[in-house]
Amino acid sequence: MATTATGKARRRQVAAAGALLALLALKPALLQAGAQQYEELSAAVKVALSAAIADRREPQPLWDSLEYKVAWLTAMSDKLPLRHLPNYEVRREFLHTVRYEAQRAGLDPELVLGLIQVESGFRRYAVSSAGARGYMQVMPFWTRVIGDGDPGTLFDMVSNIRYGCVILRHYLDMEKGDLFLALGRYNGSRGRDPYPKAVLAAWNRWRFKPPPHLARPSPEAARADEGEPPAVARPAGGVRPPAPAMPAVPVR
Repeated sequence: MATTATGKARRRQVAAAGALLALLALKPALLQAGAQQYEELSAAVKVALSAAIADRREPQPLWDSLEYKVAWLTAMSDKLPLRHLPNYEVRREFLHTVRYEAQRAGLDPELVLGLIQVESGFRRYAVSSAGARGYMQVMPFWTRVIGDGDPGTLFDMVSNIRYGCVILRHYLDMEKGDLFLALGRYNGSRGRDPYPKAVLAAWNRWRFKPPPHLARPSPEAARADEGEPPAVARPAGGVRPPAPAMPAVPVR
């Protein structure tokens, strides 16, 4: 009997361990989630960030053309997890918001998608052990510093992505364009490799490869067409900086 009881106890332990591993496998992104650290802001920076958060215009991203819009939305939608963004209308609204807020902050929308994948796994109501909330895992103190003081707004899709993009842009400015350091600061792990590398790898997976007839020529090719010598520049930290918002045709 004792041997049978011991066998049952071991089986329960193995089952419990298996359940824990399964849970961790379901939430890989939350294991990456860190915490932005509170830092005193100058009055001018606080005013600028607060104004960026308070702007409540309807998200209307910019597109090169209607054809480009359809191609981008289709490619990005196909990569989103159906479990958390179950139907096309939800995914379309989410992608419109990401693209608009990223462009507004001078970020690459696909970088933001990669960061969301790592931070929350596209879970709207994700909460990390440090208390970071929502898609972009924003710490609640930001709502007191530059928002309306209501941390519940971080579970609103538009508000959360707005905060996340504004904060990442702020950190990029602090780090003089060094994306590697800015990502580390966003995660509360500045100077350490794992988090920035995870986001950069995710960014690569989200990069949009448009059909040849929609692809823009590279800046180098455009300069060559105009007879200018190619520019030689090394991005800060060895990482390509986010693409600034570019003038395009607004297509609704």
